[in-house]
Amino acid sequence: MSRPSHGGNLAWAATIAGCPASSLLDFSASINPLGPPTTVITAIEAAFSQLNHYPDPNYFSLRSHLSTHHSIPIDYILPGNGSAELLTWVGRELAQQDETVLLTPAFGDYQRALTAFNAQIKTIPFDVLTQISLNEIIPTDADFSRSGLLLNNPHNPTGRLFSRAEILPLLDRFGLVVIDEAFMDFLPPDRSESLIAEVERYPNLIILRSLTKFYSLPGLRLGYAIAHPDFLQRWQAWRDPWPVNVLAEAAAIAGLQDQDFQQQTWDWLARVKPQLKETLNQIPGLFTLESAANYFLVQTEMSSSQLQRQLLIHHQLLIRDCLSFPELGDRFFRVAVRTESENLQLIHALQTTFNSLV
Repeated sequence: MSRPSHGGNLAWAATIAGCPASSLLDFSASINPLGPPTTVITAIEAAFSQLNHYPDPNYFSLRSHLSTHHSIPIDYILPGNGSAELLTWVGRELAQQDETVLLTPAFGDYQRALTAFNAQIKTIPFDVLTQISLNEIIPTDADFSRSGLLLNNPHNPTGRLFSRAEILPLLDRFGLVVIDEAFMDFLPPDRSESLIAEVERYPNLIILRSLTKFYSLPGLRLGYAIAHPDFLQRWQAWRDPWPVNVLAEAAAIAGLQDQDFQQQTWDWLARVKPQLKETLNQIPGLFTLESAANYFLVQTEMSSSQLQRQLLIHHQLLIRDCLSFPELGDRFFRVAVRTESENLQLIHALQTTFNSLV
């Protein structure tokens, strides 16, 4: 079985650990450990009675709830079979530009979506250990008027949060700007740097969102795009009908309305994340980067692939190596923030592994 390019591949990890996938503690996929919320499970169960009917092809109810949630017109919203499906159509749009700029390291699926439509890719590498602004990363004297920009915010894999003030000037410089906000939900409203409110003002701006990470539903597959209706109408014509099933639609509507779960998640992350960062940095040989998301990128003096293997075999614990990010290589790994007790298991396993190899 080949090495996975994404986190959360428990079948692959279980073959190395020599245990059932259900026995693994997964830090490789950045999924909210507090979910799925009870309200969402109840909504899914209630939707079983709808399985003998096709979904509404226009997803009017879900789009209405998203419209209210984000205070944007319903015509600017398109649900999808995970944000990965919508990224495919983004790739087709970006392929119409002369080139697409990617800041690297970048989420690997961007390459997949762009190369599928023979898009020209211009990579701009940046030092993940240096906190420099977008203006310093992207050349200010270059003409990008016929270029696209694909950027995730918070950034994956570093967790860096770009401010609205950094991104807004780029909307006037690039022909098309796509912001993947898959992890923005993990920031409370007063800390969010989302550009959703700008979509009506900038017809060249597309926002991608995921509902599966925050609500712990990666197996259900649900995301949505917010963009000018011209984009969304084209995508509807390109894609298969009914990409979102009735269970996913019911789960999304329930999750959007569950303000208690949203607040519980923000409170949990604010309490637990600093603790995890501090204890990671207490392990000699590790350096943990600042992160606005629910994960950390960690620099290690030890081979991350060797460390990953040791943790699987001896502790049945999976971390994300960064070999799929060529710019990072074998000296970085990424870990999700999980519950306090699970985070302690991670720290103990890392300490034991490092001590045994010194």
